[in-house]
Amino acid sequence: MSITVFIRYQIDPFQREAFAAYAERWGRIIPRCGGHLLGYFLPSEGTNDIAWGLIGFPSLADYEAYRRRLKTDPEGRANFETAQRERFILREERTFTELVEGTFNGLPQAIEAAR
Repeated sequence: MSITVFIRYQIDPFQREAFAAYAERWGRIIPRCGGHLLGYFLPSEGTNDIAWGLIGFPSLADYEAYRRRLKTDPEGRANFETAQRERFILREERTFTELVEGTFNGLPQAIEAAR
């Protein structure tokens, strides 16, 4: 993946399960619309109101095509509407990142090399 969209969410900590269900639905929707879902992450220890979603794309043009498909996907639209109606997302920020070559998935290789 050349581009990863790093989405930072401020969530209502009392609606953690609602956000988890929202994220799980993206697990079906995002791949269908052309994104490579790297994962959604809920807070566990420490800060209880920050969650993340990471979605990869070969290029910014692929991301833009994905956004167009997402707007016409019935389940995608319904998931956005659920978040607006239930208000479990208080704030959302998107950052576009690029991979530093030789650093992704390096931990399993390092562990194997140390054996």
